[in-house]
Amino acid sequence: MKTDPLSPTAQTATPPTSTLPEVLRRAESEVEARAQELLGWRRDVHAHPEVCWREHRTTELVVAALTEAGAQVRRMRGTGAVVDIGHPDPRERVALRADLDALPIEEETGLPFASQNSGACHACGHDVHTIGLLGAGLALQALSEELVAREAAVRLVFQPAEETHPGGALTMMDQGVLEGVDRMLAVHCDPSIDVGTVGLRVGPVTAAADEVHVTITGRGGHTSRPHLTQDITYALAKVVTDVPAALTRRLDPRAAAVLVWGVVRAGSAANVIPARGEAVGTLRMLDAELWEVVEPIFTATVEAVVAPYGVRATVEYTKGVPPVDNENTSVVAFSKAAMMLLGAGSVQPTRQSMGGEDMGWYLQEVPGAMARLGTRTPGGTTYELHQGDLVVDERSVLVAAKLLAGAVFTALGTDARA
Repeated sequence: MKTDPLSPTAQTATPPTSTLPEVLRRAESEVEARAQELLGWRRDVHAHPEVCWREHRTTELVVAALTEAGAQVRRMRGTGAVVDIGHPDPRERVALRADLDALPIEEETGLPFASQNSGACHACGHDVHTIGLLGAGLALQALSEELVAREAAVRLVFQPAEETHPGGALTMMDQGVLEGVDRMLAVHCDPSIDVGTVGLRVGPVTAAADEVHVTITGRGGHTSRPHLTQDITYALAKVVTDVPAALTRRLDPRAAAVLVWGVVRAGSAANVIPARGEAVGTLRMLDAELWEVVEPIFTATVEAVVAPYGVRATVEYTKGVPPVDNENTSVVAFSKAAMMLLGAGSVQPTRQSMGGEDMGWYLQEVPGAMARLGTRTPGGTTYELHQGDLVVDERSVLVAAKLLAGAVFTALGTDARA
């Protein structure tokens, strides 16, 4: 029996979806059509970096662009924004996340659009992440009928303050950004691989990163009579050298735990044993289960090391971020999108990093993955993140936009005809 084309049922019927290759090519075309505008926005954000919790201008830029495109935008407390696209009551919702903040580092690139804000620059590539997600969002908004047809939705999460502990992700989660989310995807710049390539792996790709602060106190005195004092400097030196060594025998070596001190200080005169000293550093590991229980182990180790010297040790242990633990299905979605959009040779294994990333907080609650986005010009200089001379190949902005938009559809897995 034929359906009356004027009947209410026919008018509200779900439209047929495009095949997966077709919809990915449409997403690619939407990004390419906005290429110059996206690159202009990226240069604007790069020239006006904003550090943690101050990303007001950057937030306004993405809010204005997506509001004008007709997307449903919600501002967060302070800075940051969340955007919902697609079906209002979806069977599946994929979240895409980008971080907005810059680093408190002076830019040294000499680019014509270098930072105009003294003491701040995008030395970690968050400007690429932000505009890459904006480009993906605009493409997905143009393809919203495809999402509706698949009974799916996308949530764009523009997050502040990634470059601080414990990170802006927790603030966003407190405001409900993961409600109704089934999966979360993100990219992170990698200046060690070429633009147009993507680094992927299943399992931890970044480390948990906690801050430790050990303060040693006791009775000081003259260096000629150490036996009448509690030698703070000597005890502190034992903490700095012996605690990292002892942890290698108390922690599973497969966790790749590493303790590195950044600050060590005690005393101000050569002939005076001080009454106080301190060491501050980071403890990093790839094992999420160890991260949950390592604090008392660390504290007990410090106390055992200083016990023979009669001093008092106070430990301040600040939890940072958990590892970013990539889930297999999400990695497959990224890989499939990359190979379809960028070519079969675009995907390569990525190395694990001991750096921290607060994407890990989200992935404790929902499955997901973070892909390494190549930003090096082929044959060009290999830069390092968190340094003022970082230069990225601007084509990476467009690659990020295409990859994120495409990975939404490959993650949905609803197209049996692909």
